[in-house]
Amino acid sequence: MERIRLNKYLAECGVCSRREADRLIAQGKVLVNGQMPEPGRQVNEQDDIQVEGRRLRGPEKTAVLAFYKPVGVTCTEKDAHAEKIIFDLVDYPARLTYAGRLDKDAEGLMILTNDGDLIQAMMKGANRHEKEYQVEVNREVTADFLRRMSQGVYLEELDITTRECKAEKLGRYTFRLILTQGVNRQIKRMCTACGYRVRSLKRVRVMNITLGDMKPGEYYELGGEALRRLYRDCGIAKRANS
Repeated sequence: MERIRLNKYLAECGVCSRREADRLIAQGKVLVNGQMPEPGRQVNEQDDIQVEGRRLRGPEKTAVLAFYKPVGVTCTEKDAHAEKIIFDLVDYPARLTYAGRLDKDAEGLMILTNDGDLIQAMMKGANRHEKEYQVEVNREVTADFLRRMSQGVYLEELDITTRECKAEKLGRYTFRLILTQGVNRQIKRMCTACGYRVRSLKRVRVMNITLGDMKPGEYYELGGEALRRLYRDCGIAKRANS
């Protein structure tokens, strides 16, 4: 059986990204055959591998899902204080995680997968992958507001200026925004800095995957050309069986 680096093996098992795997290994939370592994350790399915006391069963079939997160659902894998989390709604046999959060009061498209490499590629800001949003605000959308948003907004609390983006008016109080970075609560912070308040926020596209006619709480497994393009645009080999 082919042997691969331990961090890649953990990613292919859907545990986490390679970067997160390196962190877990460094913290001593990963054991190989009962021992802490040396740097660069290579493994395969014949090895007994445990992560935080949980024994891995080997790489799972790669799964990539499109999910419509409803308002009121918290982006977390487990939280005793959350009223409802994503995986209360997604009943899937593989352990999944998500590439990019949405606030509890936001809704829209999320990509769920057990492919850690795909998550890492999608989340890397330098790759400038597009995410598209429809936003409703409390004041009339003006040309000056759209210009300020598209040129980049200085966020005093973070001491950064957001990357240039695309902004387009949809209605009197609504607009479309296409971002290529993932600053925490970015759209709300940008609007606040411009004197606006977000009333509703919906993510309608992640790279080439769109929300389409999905309803809140629905999900489906991606396949075919859409999945191949997602992997291709991320610059990684597709392992999914579709």
